[in-house]
Amino acid sequence: MKVAIINFSGNVGKTTIARHVLAPRIKGAEIISVESANADEQEADALRGKDFAHLQQYMLASDNLIVDIGASNVEDLLGLMRKFKGSHEDFDAFVVPAVPDVKQQKDTANTANELVKMGVPASKIKIVLNRVEDGDTPEKQFSALVSFLSVNKVATLNPAAHLTDNEIYQRVKHDGRSITDLAGDKTDYKALIAKADSQADKVALADKLAVKRLADGVLPEIDACFTALGLK
Repeated sequence: MKVAIINFSGNVGKTTIARHVLAPRIKGAEIISVESANADEQEADALRGKDFAHLQQYMLASDNLIVDIGASNVEDLLGLMRKFKGSHEDFDAFVVPAVPDVKQQKDTANTANELVKMGVPASKIKIVLNRVEDGDTPEKQFSALVSFLSVNKVATLNPAAHLTDNEIYQRVKHDGRSITDLAGDKTDYKALIAKADSQADKVALADKLAVKRLADGVLPEIDACFTALGLK
């Protein structure tokens, strides 16, 4: 399985979806970041968008790969994919995250449009509705995008493929573990807190317990989001 995560807009959750939704559920998947600006310090294997020939070689030699394409490289990368005719067929799916801001919804629609123009079938373009606010439906918050896609069949949108706004994503941003890993943590933090000698140690352990509980709470939603994407 080879998946590209792409959107003309930045800050829509591409890296979050790569790390926490896709990678733990695609066996043996490696994440490659195509980013020449604002690269996360953990993304040591970052590639520049114009190095597409190198990326192609790496993809063809890999079984399971998630390519996280930074917004600053999308234009260049799509241009190179057009030059390397048929290269889009190397991807099994293109995941396009969206957030509720109107501009980002428009960029999401434009991203899907450009992929279809290149020859990517709409069935391979999967929308994730990200940062849905509690108490509201994804369809209502993303009404502009939903309306556009109901008329222009350029992507696959399943409202169940969504993530609600949750502080866990910021709290684990610089943690090497996925939310799936954190939810599977069997450490008895309450017992460790009771035994801790200092108040500082107790607070640090309490913070880890809080993150673990947040991970436990959000994991079913992440599982449901991945299932709704229908990646095979």
